[in-house]
Amino acid sequence: QVQLVESGGGLVQAGGSLRLSCAASGRSFSTSSMGWFRQAPGKEREFVAVIHSSPSSTSYANSVKGRFTISRDNAKNTVSLQMNSLKPEDTGIYYCAAAGVGWTIPRTSDYWGQGTQVTVSS
Repeated sequence: QVQLVESGGGLVQAGGSLRLSCAASGRSFSTSSMGWFRQAPGKEREFVAVIHSSPSSTSYANSVKGRFTISRDNAKNTVSLQMNSLKPEDTGIYYCAAAGVGWTIPRTSDYWGQGTQVTVSS
């Protein structure tokens, strides 16, 4: 059974940092693009960052560029999101996802975690 499990969310003050982790099990995702998405209250889920397999190139939403860093450890089958200089507008549920074969960004029908809550207080 394939599972993606996020961890590392929590409550932090504006300007602080958090590191999210996503552990995958059930199969290797070393050749898959892995992404982070978030959903704020009352808003649709939005793209945050993606890291591709080989080479491990990355892309970010403009709103987090320069503050967030996505990385992966294929040996551990994990992907992480380092979030610095957090702002109240970064508040939301953060989801990890793995793209299907041949896709460069996860789709709704691909593998998703259950999410981890990030709350940034002002």
